[in-house]
Amino acid sequence: MIGSLQGRITSKTPPQLTIDVGGVGYELEAPMSTFFHLPSVGQEARLLTHLVVREDAHVLYGFGSEEERRLFRSLLKVSGVGPKIALALLSGLSVEAFVRCVRGEDAAALTRVPGIGRKTAERLIVEMRDRLGGADGEGAQSGPRPVPESPEDEAFNALLALGYKPAEATRLLKAAGPGTHSTEELIRRALQAAARD
Repeated sequence: MIGSLQGRITSKTPPQLTIDVGGVGYELEAPMSTFFHLPSVGQEARLLTHLVVREDAHVLYGFGSEEERRLFRSLLKVSGVGPKIALALLSGLSVEAFVRCVRGEDAAALTRVPGIGRKTAERLIVEMRDRLGGADGEGAQSGPRPVPESPEDEAFNALLALGYKPAEATRLLKAAGPGTHSTEELIRRALQAAARD
C-alpha cells in the first residue's frame, strides 16, 4: 500500500491533484482542508495517502495531516459512507469541528455538508462516537479534467465535485464576495457561506 507521497505538484484542480514523484505522476483526490495548505503548482509537497480499490478503479486519496487520514479511514467503516461522502465531510468540516458535532450530537451541522441527509448524520453520530478516541486534530473521480479558465470556474467545478448542485454552487460563489481571489480562497469562502446557511 502507498502510505505517503513526496514530489512536485504538477496540477491542481480541486478536489484532484497530480504529484510527480521521480517522473511518475500520481493522481490523487484530496479534501479542501488539505488543498488550502498546498503550495503552488511546481513546488514540492508531501501528502499522506489512502488507496481505495474498487472493481472499476484504484483511487488514491491525499491528506495533509495524520488526523485527516485517520478520520477518513474511520468514516469509511460507517455503513452507507463511501469515499465521496468522507471527502465531502472533510472538505466541509475540520477534524475538530467534526469531533464537536459527533460529541455534541449536532446532526443539523452535519446535514449542511452536501450528500449528508438526516439518517446518515444520525448514523455518523452513533457509529463514530466510540471511534473518535483522541481525534482532536486540526484541519477537517479519477482521470484528468480539462483545466478551467479561471479560479471561479475551478471553484465552481470543485463545489460540483463535492455534491453541490449547479445553482447552489453559483449562489455560494456569489456569497464569497467580489474581488480577485485564488481558487482555494473562493472555495474556502463558499464553504464558510454554506456553513452559515
